[in-house]
Amino acid sequence: MNELLKSGFVTLIGRPNVGKSTLMNHLIGQKIAITSKKPQTTRNRIQTVYTEEGKGQIIFVDTPGIHKAKNKLGEYMVNVAEKSLRDVDVVLWLVEPSNFIGAGEQHIIQQLKRITIPVILVINKIDTVKKEEVLSFIDTYRKVFDFAEIVPLSALRGENTRILPELIFKYLPYGPMFYDEDTVTDQPERQIVAELIREKALHALDEEIPHGIAVAIDRMKRRPGKDITDIEATIICERDSHKGIIIGKGGAMLKKIGSNARFEMERLLECRVNLKLWVKVKKDWRDSDFMIKNFGYKDEDA
Repeated sequence: MNELLKSGFVTLIGRPNVGKSTLMNHLIGQKIAITSKKPQTTRNRIQTVYTEEGKGQIIFVDTPGIHKAKNKLGEYMVNVAEKSLRDVDVVLWLVEPSNFIGAGEQHIIQQLKRITIPVILVINKIDTVKKEEVLSFIDTYRKVFDFAEIVPLSALRGENTRILPELIFKYLPYGPMFYDEDTVTDQPERQIVAELIREKALHALDEEIPHGIAVAIDRMKRRPGKDITDIEATIICERDSHKGIIIGKGGAMLKKIGSNARFEMERLLECRVNLKLWVKVKKDWRDSDFMIKNFGYKDEDA
């Protein structure tokens, strides 16, 4: 074993929709976390693994965005995010490029002041502002907290992202790697498949509906001796009117969600996929402890 290897856990925090999953997918080079312009996309704590030869291993823990909870699912998500701050070696805080530090950011600063872990501030989406403005954003944030590093970058465009692993390794402890070097995530395939369906539904549907959907994988089985996997899944929504919208006229919307998801699944599983989707209504599932657990949001994550 190389004594000079470093390895440790890094959590990505930030308000919803700041680009945490996009950054993680970019660094890992694979699609693990689902992305969408709609908030509350990531609901569970997702671990992905970045291994660099001769350097070591970074285990990224992507958490739900820290926000004001409106229901039990919301509370669960905020708990997961805030708890992860205490269990890691480095915190990566993602913010948007701005001189205004809003109430959401102030809340995160208060959380960070309670810990002694190095915090790297990542100012994401710099492709959306003028280059000369970036220095003033760095200055604004530098005054409110003692960051270990401040990195302006664009996760979407891959601008200035290469420096990030290097800076993270600086703050990680020496020690053996936690995972094999070819591991990229600890997510079970069934969970990634369910999340892919949810992502495609988020992309295709109206603003109002996506928060109220979950996906359950009813069956996932590789056909013996064949390069094909049969997957049956149910999209759960909260209202009958939502069910109609998800299915769409003549089943068009459900077909669109299914074919978009199948394309990604075939890349993930490296085989053909036969996907069947159903839609069910479970009223107020986001306020039911039993249902939240049932759809894969486990207590031990919170």
